[in-house]
Amino acid sequence: MGKDEDSQEQIEEHKLYKIASELLQTERAYVSRLHLLDQVFSSRLSEEALKGSFPIDVVKGVFSNVGSIYTFHSQFLLPNLEDRMSQWDETPRIGDVMAQLAPFLRMYAEYVKNFDSGMDLLKQWTERSPQFNAIIQDIQSQEVCGNLSLQHHMLEPVQRVPRYEMLLKDYLKKLPEDDPDRNQAEKSLHIISMAATHSNTAIRKMENQKKLIEIYEMTGGEEDIVNPSNELIKEGQILKLAARNTSSMDRYLFLFNHMLLYCVPKFSLVGPRYSVRTRIGVEGMKVLETSNEDYPHTFQVSGNERTLELQASSEQDKDNWIKAFKETIEIFEQKNKTFKTASKEVVEEEVSVSNRAPRWIRDNEVTMCMKCKEPFNALTRRRHHCRACGYVVCYKCSDYKAPMRYDGNKLNKVCKDCFFILTGRGDAEESVCGKKKGILEIEAAHVSGNSLLCGFLQYGDRTKTCQRLWCVIPQHDALVLYLYGAPQDVKALCTIPLLGYQLEEEFPYSFRLCQSKSIHCFTAESEEAKQRWLRVIKKAVIGEIDYQAPIDGVIANGCHDVSSNSS
Repeated sequence: MGKDEDSQEQIEEHKLYKIASELLQTERAYVSRLHLLDQVFSSRLSEEALKGSFPIDVVKGVFSNVGSIYTFHSQFLLPNLEDRMSQWDETPRIGDVMAQLAPFLRMYAEYVKNFDSGMDLLKQWTERSPQFNAIIQDIQSQEVCGNLSLQHHMLEPVQRVPRYEMLLKDYLKKLPEDDPDRNQAEKSLHIISMAATHSNTAIRKMENQKKLIEIYEMTGGEEDIVNPSNELIKEGQILKLAARNTSSMDRYLFLFNHMLLYCVPKFSLVGPRYSVRTRIGVEGMKVLETSNEDYPHTFQVSGNERTLELQASSEQDKDNWIKAFKETIEIFEQKNKTFKTASKEVVEEEVSVSNRAPRWIRDNEVTMCMKCKEPFNALTRRRHHCRACGYVVCYKCSDYKAPMRYDGNKLNKVCKDCFFILTGRGDAEESVCGKKKGILEIEAAHVSGNSLLCGFLQYGDRTKTCQRLWCVIPQHDALVLYLYGAPQDVKALCTIPLLGYQLEEEFPYSFRLCQSKSIHCFTAESEEAKQRWLRVIKKAVIGEIDYQAPIDGVIANGCHDVSSNSS
């Protein structure tokens, strides 16, 4: 047992020695970098500044107090560490050395504080002064620089203090609880951790700045990217669903703290490159989940400039994007104090439908004009989109133009109702307001959102061939089945009063409604969907459904299933 304990102790001592040796080796390399900054870059630039080529204050502003930092490390910390390591066998400790000298690391606060302004000065005078730039390029070409830029070397003092923190944490993990060096090591770690907080903030800023430069290059010099106020929140590939149909296209998003760049990938042999298609400001932005039977994992981003319906690669990816958007919007609103009550938002949207880009209703979501209710056809009544409300309308109902604020007040095609709203005329709904709607003139989207059950079914009877229809049993009329050509149609094709029909189950996925000579045949997309319809219709045909009863269940498409309710 004694040999095992001695062996374990020797292993722990060796680990402590390795950490102490790493501290010394990295300190030597660090002092060499400080020498390069202070005695080479700063010294040569100062000599040139004294000739009048550029102000000496520029050099002082760029390098801040790097001279004091170099003196401390080269004349105090490094010699003390070298002396201690040379006597490691007699005095195996470094905590006391670090505790004695750690308070001097507070001088890094000045360097970190001036780091951003120093980098800005460096960029400005590299572009402004040929002499300034020539000296930097000459030194950077030398072997001592290791093919690294001055900016890279200037980041090392910012990174050094967190490195001390990391090494001391490892040292304390390996140090026995009763070791005499523990108290001093813990003391030094506390002091260094406080100094590291400032450095870590500067490191994050520098990494963000580097990323902004990369995005600037990838987007072909897109303006206002490399800005200190810019912060990249999330980026990634995504699919964009077409506004007119459900085709999808590869796109790339860059989400910043105040804007979204919606980009198209470009072919490139020198790394990823993108063309910026649209900028959408975070101010006024909204994000919400959407459901699409053909494309899963979709969500909608709506801004003043444009509305996008996007498809993520997975449910987790969608959740991550929605979370990033919502957090960004919330932080932006808090900083800009733009919280509004729900009532104010509603009023503003009613006042002007031109303030923000609408979501376009897709062509395949309607079979008729959403204004005059006439069916579309490929020749005489084609589909058009109102740029104000996004409705799909025929050419007669879209023969108007009005300026859109979200599109720089350019004239855009709008429907009749939106035209009257935007121009201030009050006769938009004159022909509709005084006329009572017929039983079929109920919008599918309205009843679907307040229904007992809704979804696609294949439908046929004795007079019609089988076709895919959007079927709804609304809460307000629970004994009637409404049949629509598409989910956004504003008028039903027909209705079937369910009371008194006989329900006959067929296989696979099929069922029939029979009454006298009237037979309606339906086929669901799965056995599960079929059973949902049967549970509701079985009660409707005998008049047992109470449409005022509370809703217990919810099914796909946001519709409700009350089949579990007892009569």
